[in-house]
Amino acid sequence: MPTPAIKICGISTPDALDAAIAARADYAGFVFFARSPRNVMPAQAAALSARAEGRIARVGLFVDAGDAQIAEALAAAPLDVLQLHGAETPERAAQVRARFGLAVWKALPIASAADVARANAYAGAVERVLFDAKTPKGALPGGMGLSFDWSLVAHWKGPLAWGLAGGLNPDNVGEALARTGAPLIDTSSGVESAPGIKDTGRIAAFARAIRETAAASH
Repeated sequence: MPTPAIKICGISTPDALDAAIAARADYAGFVFFARSPRNVMPAQAAALSARAEGRIARVGLFVDAGDAQIAEALAAAPLDVLQLHGAETPERAAQVRARFGLAVWKALPIASAADVARANAYAGAVERVLFDAKTPKGALPGGMGLSFDWSLVAHWKGPLAWGLAGGLNPDNVGEALARTGAPLIDTSSGVESAPGIKDTGRIAAFARAIRETAAASH
């Protein structure tokens, strides 16, 4: 199988960003959500975005954000992709894409085949859907280290580009890739030593496991 794109999300320090670039990840994710331990403030985001420019694509993660919040983030830190991680409808996602002129990804929490089928409604509204684990009611969306039944999205053939997220780490990502054939793999807490603290060794090991699995499948 081709090597999937790799996204390291929740990056908040120059060291973590440099580790993602050194691991040849394709995307660095910056979280703009105040309740997250990975949240970046505007000045922090500006420095990270400038450091990333031309070296790795920049994804901003937002949770049910209004246009003003997204505009404020973009004024501080240029981004390449807007990732919507809340309860945004296809209509809202299309609005965001039209308003800001950037690619939009939508994370979808998955616990059943019906959840996967919801992705079809986003065709034409977003560039990509991310299949993520459903978090417990009242918990933060994402970054919880939870995974879901990968057979639900194995070799998904929907109307959109897609990616796999949710509880992926250096130890299980090879199996996840082999079972799903995901064209993009996303991790956050799986490459951390503590919530919000990225581990450069785990970032390298994560990317290595993905490439070894892809190479072995040829």
